[in-house]
Amino acid sequence: MPASCDSLVDDIEDIISVSDPTPHDRQSARQNIVPRVRKRNKDQVLEEPPSDSTIPGTQKIWIRTWGCSHNNSDGEYMAGQLAAYGYKITERAEQADLWLLNSCTVKSPAEDHFRNSIKKAQEENKKVVLAGCVPQAQPKQDYLKGLSIIGVQQIDRVVEVVEETIKGHSVRLLGQKKDNGKRLGGARLDLPKIRKNPLIEIISINTGCLNACTYCKTKHARGELASYSIEELVDRAKQSFQEGVCEIWLTSEDTGAYGRDIGTDLPTLLWKLVEVIPEGAMLRLGMTNPPYILEHLEEMAKILNHPRVYAFLHIPVQSASDSVLMDMKREYCVADFKRVVDFLKARVPGITIATDIICGFPGETDEDFKETLKLVEEYRFPSLFINQFYPRPGTPAAKMVQVPAQLKKQRTKELSQLFHSYNPYDHKIGQKQQVLVTEESFDLQYYVAHNRYYEQVNDKMCTTWKIRWIFASELRQYMVISTSNALNSLVL
Repeated sequence: MPASCDSLVDDIEDIISVSDPTPHDRQSARQNIVPRVRKRNKDQVLEEPPSDSTIPGTQKIWIRTWGCSHNNSDGEYMAGQLAAYGYKITERAEQADLWLLNSCTVKSPAEDHFRNSIKKAQEENKKVVLAGCVPQAQPKQDYLKGLSIIGVQQIDRVVEVVEETIKGHSVRLLGQKKDNGKRLGGARLDLPKIRKNPLIEIISINTGCLNACTYCKTKHARGELASYSIEELVDRAKQSFQEGVCEIWLTSEDTGAYGRDIGTDLPTLLWKLVEVIPEGAMLRLGMTNPPYILEHLEEMAKILNHPRVYAFLHIPVQSASDSVLMDMKREYCVADFKRVVDFLKARVPGITIATDIICGFPGETDEDFKETLKLVEEYRFPSLFINQFYPRPGTPAAKMVQVPAQLKKQRTKELSQLFHSYNPYDHKIGQKQQVLVTEESFDLQYYVAHNRYYEQVNDKMCTTWKIRWIFASELRQYMVISTSNALNSLVL
């Protein structure tokens, strides 16, 4: 999977007044969108405000996001709006006047980090605004008392919340967006945005889901399925490509369920998006649960074979035991999962299937876990997300009889050892790979790229390659010479 890129890039739209042309009219005549905030006369001498003055729009803001790509997209939208208003987005927490903490509620450790960051901000006398799934799902928790909160569907009002917080007020916007009583997908998609990676656009196609998994707390925050229209999503994709993006990620709590609330479906959306993807750019599909792709297997196989769509799909199985899946209320059996995987592997040569597994779900027996090990051994997934079960407060699974902590750790370790025991890229040694370069590794030693199957290729940096990197950034792709080993990611 790609490494995150922490650098923020000024990549936002202009402020639009009522009398200006609409964003749609402006996009067709513009190749690049450059942020323009408050213009000042160069000769003007700016007086410092009195020490007791608080002028919103002049402060530095540090934004920290935990969790999924949907949450990261929300964070990018909030950063874009704040920068457009005039706030300075900083990467240095200690320099910031206000911390915007965008939380994830999937696992207990993520919430622990969130809670600790709040405590640290208070110790350093920073203003704090909270966002994401934790405060949306449980806004009355003791450690959230007295703090400003912006809900997951209210991110288009982040400037208001930050402004009031800087003034010393506590604001909470947690409502649902509706149109004639019908729940909407969330904030509109044409908001200004600062992407963490200027080459990658994350588009949330819907929010919420149709499932009611017994272990999931995200449903408490994101709610029932609400999809954006195809027209909105296609317009956002066009705008992104005009801004220099070369890779689009589609994300949501379940991309496979897209459109069921508005009378359409995922394949219909994907065919419309494929029409606007320029040469050299790529589309990556997000996670889809097995029940919602079963009825679209033929169309999905055709789409995943398209040259501008990665032959990659993330399909969580969570367990290979039908009894455990029933307790999870996953609405499918292991045979359903296998049918999806087998069909796609047969119709989309070389496809990468990623999956998730939870170790130690309440009631999981040794036999249940052995079935999971057998599934991994059979399919040898090149991308496997292994999660130790954490009971989340307020979920049905938290009230079930728990597997002992030590046993959960043991199973997690055993599955991890199995994953690392096989080399999924042995057959790639010596091959030439056409890849799309999108970022740099954390240690700045490699360029990170992906091939047609979204297999990560790390290219060792050197002076010569820096020249090629500039070239690759412009053309979005180049030919890799060869692979030299078979690690979990290919390395040149």
